[in-house]
Formats: sequence, C-alpha cells, structure tokens
Amino acid sequence: MADDKHIDAATGTEFKGHEWDGIRELDTPLPRWWLWTFYATILFAIAYTIAYPAWPMIHGATRGMLGWSSRGALDKELAAREAQVAPIRKAIAETPVEALPGKPQLMQAAVEGGRAAFRVHCVQCHGSGAAGSKGYPNLNDDDWLWGGDLATIEKTIFDGVRNPDHAATRMSQMPAFGRDQLLTAAQVDDVVAYVRTISRQDRLGAAAQRGAKLFADNCAVCHGPAGHGNRALGAPNLTDGIWLYGGDADTIHQTVWNSRQGVMPRWGDKLDKATVRMLAAYVHSLGGGEAAPVVATAKGAGDAGR
Repeated sequence: MADDKHIDAATGTEFKGHEWDGIRELDTPLPRWWLWTFYATILFAIAYTIAYPAWPMIHGATRGMLGWSSRGALDKELAAREAQVAPIRKAIAETPVEALPGKPQLMQAAVEGGRAAFRVHCVQCHGSGAAGSKGYPNLNDDDWLWGGDLATIEKTIFDGVRNPDHAATRMSQMPAFGRDQLLTAAQVDDVVAYVRTISRQDRLGAAAQRGAKLFADNCAVCHGPAGHGNRALGAPNLTDGIWLYGGDADTIHQTVWNSRQGVMPRWGDKLDKATVRMLAAYVHSLGGGEAAPVVATAKGAGDAGR
C-alpha cells in the first residue's frame, strides 16, 4: 500500500487525492500550537460549565461550583452604589426642602437624583421632557395650580391630588354645573362665552355679558371675581392662555358641564422622603420654580396635578 501513496516531491507530504483544475491538496498536519490551543479551549469550556451557571434545566440552570450569577453581581453593584450615595440621601432627607437652595452642592445632588427618579415614576403622565399633555400639566412653565415653591411642590408630590383614602391630599371640587342641573344648557353656554372673553379669545358679546353675572354668582367664589384663580383652593387662573384640558369653546363647555376630577398619585406612601424631596427639587429647577410661597390668588394651569 505504501507504493500507492502520492508524495509531493517538494515537501515530502502526501497528497489527499483531491484535485481541481490541476491543483492538488496536500495532507499537511495542523501546527502543534494550533492543536494545543484547540485542546485548551475544550478544557476551558468543561471547567467553565462546572464553575459557572451553564446547563439549562427544567426550572432553571446549573448553579456552578462558584455560586456566581449575573443577578448576584448586579445586586452587589447596586448595594455598593447605594452605600456610596447613602450619606447624600440622608443629608437630603434631613434638610428641610426650603433650605436646600442654601446648600448648592446638596441642592445639585437633589436635582440630579430627582431627574433620575422622574424618569422612573413621572414620565408616564408628564412626559420625558415634563411638558405634559392634555390632562397632565406642563411642569416647565411658571403657571401653578397649587403653588410653585419647593415646600408646596413637595407637598403636592407627597400627598397627591384627589386621593380619597388620604386626608392630607390636595382636594378641589368643581361642581358639574350642567350634569347636576345647577345651570341650564343656555346658562352654561353663557358662562363659556364669558370665560372665552376673559381669556382674551373672544370679544365681549351679549352671551358673555349674561355669563358675567352667572360667573359672579357661581364661579367667582373659587376662581376669584376676575377669574385669576385661587391657589388655596386649587382653582386655576382662567384669564391666561394656558389650559390643562383645552381652551376652545367645546372643551370649556365640557369642563363646565361635567367638571374635571383629575387624580395624581400620592408618592409619600410609595417613595422614601429623600426621593420625594429630590423630585420636588428637580421639578422646581425646570424653569418655573418660585422662591417663596405666593399667598395671594395666582395663576393656575388646569384642574389637577400642580
């Protein structure tokens, strides 16, 4: 049989017997370093499946002799990070929210922490840029329903709006003037015409003149004689161009007829004090935050939330 072998004269290597277009394949052995590397990878794979979680089972996977898991590694990372920021969070929790501006570094830490918490808990309603949408207030402007100073924002976040199971919640009650037959359909139309007039959208007409008397008798007690609102009652300013649900005639008519009963969760029972305080600092920093509470009637932006 040895005489049947075809040997390459130049290299002394046996041919495999494959030939294509005059080119024949040599049976050249693999380099030793390549073979040892290949064997090493096999041994490494066996050792890895023994040491680390690897083989899928019915209810999980093999745990590995080292007991390592990606979840466990993440938990350690999170614990290390929590230990790192714990002193800052403790300082924020122990500092009255209105005193934060006097401690610039702590205030900045609170704003950044609030920014992260906002992305987790608040963007679903207020949007990623806090610009809000219909029924959810824009937190970037200076138009506030309940107030825009740090302490007031913190209370709104902590106690929420219209949470009936919580005595300290923000609560305002606008009557459903049409649905509950407090006003006739024609009277509701007149009130709408008057609101459109004081918000500088329409000229004063006969309907608005009739609506002025109805507004004074039914609405001024909360919204004020001129419609500028009342933060103590959560009554919005009706004279500006900022609307929570909309300022067109049909939307205002629906608001007067059926009322609005927007709800904001109270975060005081879901988040710790430091996180609520950081959220207040972040919202306050968005552009409309006020230095101190405004006692007099002031601007508001809709029916719920701010």
